[in-house]
Amino acid sequence: MRETVAERWSRRVILTLLTLFVLVPLYVMLSTAFKPLSNVRDSFTWLPEKLSGEAFVDMWSTVPLGRYLVNSLIVSTAAAVLSVAIAILAAYATSRWRFRGRGVFLASVLSTQMFPGILFLLPLFLIYVNIGNKTGIELYATRTGLIITYLTFSLPFSIWMLVGYFDSIPRELDEAAAVDGAGPMRILFRVLIPTAVPGILAVLVYAFMTAWGEVLFASVMTDETTRTVAVGLSGYSTQYDVYWNQIMAASLVVSVPVVAAFLFLQKYFVAGLTAGAVK
Repeated sequence: MRETVAERWSRRVILTLLTLFVLVPLYVMLSTAFKPLSNVRDSFTWLPEKLSGEAFVDMWSTVPLGRYLVNSLIVSTAAAVLSVAIAILAAYATSRWRFRGRGVFLASVLSTQMFPGILFLLPLFLIYVNIGNKTGIELYATRTGLIITYLTFSLPFSIWMLVGYFDSIPRELDEAAAVDGAGPMRILFRVLIPTAVPGILAVLVYAFMTAWGEVLFASVMTDETTRTVAVGLSGYSTQYDVYWNQIMAASLVVSVPVVAAFLFLQKYFVAGLTAGAVK
């Protein structure tokens, strides 16, 4: 069916508007980052009156951005790696074996995504505080507690997506490996995991991005020493002033790890999501 002229121009207009919707905020962020604070505070201009890199220097001293970045990298990486490791084992068992309660398990895993995160904020806070008071194991305001928190949110979706991906891998591969004498764990590590690399990388990127940009739990479950960049950026806004150029500069720096990881793994991410969704 051929596309009419009206449909073609409608598609072009819609795509142009969507592109502007994405690029205009990015341009404002980039241009503001290279403006002096006085130029930003007085009035908004599309083009900088003069280019200045002072925001990229001052942003490290206004707030401890370096420490926030380290905290975010440690927490996000650990949560993503643990989520993938646990999800692989859970998805393998769910995909390859039929056991009592399998359907209930999958429904429970998926149903957890229906509830807003704020419902779990107070319960988790009370659990962490009580564990610290009763056992001396500190989880509140620690990186470990934040990793566990993010793991609970990324793990259900990770399991559900990997189950769909493992289901798309022919069982004949398992049977051929079993004929050669491979056991269940050897089949997993020698056959399924190498085949499911796109899906595993998609889960890894999803879990990392979820932890990297989370604000609600990071604002409550951390203190000054364990704060992440998602919350730390608010430090550029004080009672007396807002350092807009530093906020934009810090936002650019903070975006680099996520954007770089996504661009590098983009083809695997799309392939993993597509395979799981189709199944």
